[in-house]
Amino acid sequence: MKLNLRTAVPILLLVLLALVPIYATFAQQPFFLTLFGRIVVFAIAAVSLDLILGYGGMVSFGHALYLGLGAYVVGIMGFHGIDNGFVHLGATLLLCAIVGAITGLLSLRTTGIAFIMITLAFAQMFYFLAVSLKQYGGDDGLPVSAGSRFGSVTLDDPAVLYYVAFAVLCLCVWGGRRLVEARFGMVIRGARQNDRRMRALGYPTLRYKLVAYIISAMVCGVAGMLYANLTHFVSPAYMAWTASGELIVMVVLGGLGSFFGPLLGSTAMLLIEEWLKGMTEHWMIIFGPLIVVAVLVSRRGLYGLLGDLQVRLSRRTRAVEGKA
Repeated sequence: MKLNLRTAVPILLLVLLALVPIYATFAQQPFFLTLFGRIVVFAIAAVSLDLILGYGGMVSFGHALYLGLGAYVVGIMGFHGIDNGFVHLGATLLLCAIVGAITGLLSLRTTGIAFIMITLAFAQMFYFLAVSLKQYGGDDGLPVSAGSRFGSVTLDDPAVLYYVAFAVLCLCVWGGRRLVEARFGMVIRGARQNDRRMRALGYPTLRYKLVAYIISAMVCGVAGMLYANLTHFVSPAYMAWTASGELIVMVVLGGLGSFFGPLLGSTAMLLIEEWLKGMTEHWMIIFGPLIVVAVLVSRRGLYGLLGDLQVRLSRRTRAVEGKA
């Protein structure tokens, strides 16, 4: 049986992520739950972005808007004493769907640089709106007094929050793959290759892309909701353009058009970032060139690099068998 690195490595990573709370308990290192909880949450957000960026070719430079909206739903409702997790989740999905539908309908009528700038403009509009909400902390942010409560289960418990986020990540990866392999995903990928031809074949590509954009916004909103519970804090910085840029880097670093790619990208990026921060306060000077080198080594990202290694391994195996 041949080893498939593109399947084995991501599955191994998921298994290791599932074991993090157990290791953190035995090693008495609660920091690991926070670090890897952040990785899992950002992996969810990156997977949501990959749906429209990797498969739909829609370069959204304002996707962190929905991360911030999900976080602010938890923060503002908690400020008013509402800790019901089902209400938080419903409000997050509804708000992100509405905002995604409005902004997407306007943005998707453009392409290329125009689309990038419009999504960025919408994100900055909401960023400055959050800054202006002085009642909810304004630029200083807002502490989250109580985590989301789902009946007897509360996300105040770091281990519970981690496993909930991990379950959501697995669901997003599985559901995303099913979605892109269905007719809906084929239309999205076809529109990326040649939108005019797909419209000539009778497919309303704008409608398909809008639905994909809304789904992506809602999933990213759920990531924001989990992030607010993780940090116990919400801030306008969650929806800043720099946060959107980080999500794009995670997707590109991991590999476009592969739902395992964003998982690899977010894990690699955040772990390297944490490692460099422990070495020097000027870690960004080192981190930037590392990202450039990684992209130059494999333009298809880490997931593509696994594919390249798989091809080399197969060639070497065939060469050894041929000599034998």
